[in-house]
Amino acid sequence: MSTYFSDKTFKFLRALGRNNNRDWFTAHKADYETHLRQPFLRLITDLQPDLAAISPHYRADPRPMGGSLFRIYRDTRFANDKTPYKTWSGARFFHARSKQVPAPSFYLHIAPGDCFVGGGLWHPEPETQRRIRGFMLDNPSGWKAAVQSPAFRRRFELTGDTPVRSPRGFPADHELIDDIKRKDFVAGAGLDDDIVLGLRLRQSVAAQFKALAPMIDYLCAALDLEF
Repeated sequence: MSTYFSDKTFKFLRALGRNNNRDWFTAHKADYETHLRQPFLRLITDLQPDLAAISPHYRADPRPMGGSLFRIYRDTRFANDKTPYKTWSGARFFHARSKQVPAPSFYLHIAPGDCFVGGGLWHPEPETQRRIRGFMLDNPSGWKAAVQSPAFRRRFELTGDTPVRSPRGFPADHELIDDIKRKDFVAGAGLDDDIVLGLRLRQSVAAQFKALAPMIDYLCAALDLEF
């Protein structure tokens, strides 16, 4: 058992936040590789059997390009913020069919003082929202078992956009209306920095993914995906 990240990981990310420009990043790219990118890719690799035990249809993909790890380069084409780099690192653990159809994911976010594990569907397209809402309308007991159990609520918080008004065509008095009207179907839980820098990071992430699985399973069912 070994650690993945270290104080140098957070030191790099904090410094990048203060020096978010190409010259600085180029001069410190070796630190990025050594203290952030390569350890994260190793963690993704090590999480493969843990994720396979949760669902054979989910992937922890350690390929440096096109895999689970998000690129550190920001897409600034349509952003007011033109800084070129993310000051965090994240990985998406995705469904095998996610390239073909919308699918929920597991997620790990690394940033000093803001590390967390999450899962679900963030900003799904209107048609995907409609399918999930309709499934919740017809299958309320499954949603309640998945995300309203004491065990789930102790660990996770549902987050994302929630309009005030109920969506058209859905009864405002439905028992799940507060969740049906969500635009995002995601839940997350913070990870202490000490866990992220310690020996039990892989085990902690795997345990959180396992605890998130009932919600991911439900969302897969809503979208006719295997879990």
